[in-house]
Amino acid sequence: MSRVLIIVGLIIVAVGILWPWLTRIGLGRLPGDILIERENFTIYVPITTGLLFSILLSVILWLINR
Repeated sequence: MSRVLIIVGLIIVAVGILWPWLTRIGLGRLPGDILIERENFTIYVPITTGLLFSILLSVILWLINR
């Protein structure tokens, strides 16, 4: 279990470091991501991006446990 937590942590760190590059290729602005901008606030709900990361993480963890 500790090995899985370390790997998940490393993946989160890698995504955080690569996030500026990932936004350039369109990740974070996919169809299905909700962005509401008003005068005093901005709300961003990355539904599609979250689903994509969830699927990717599930596949990676499945391959590790296999």
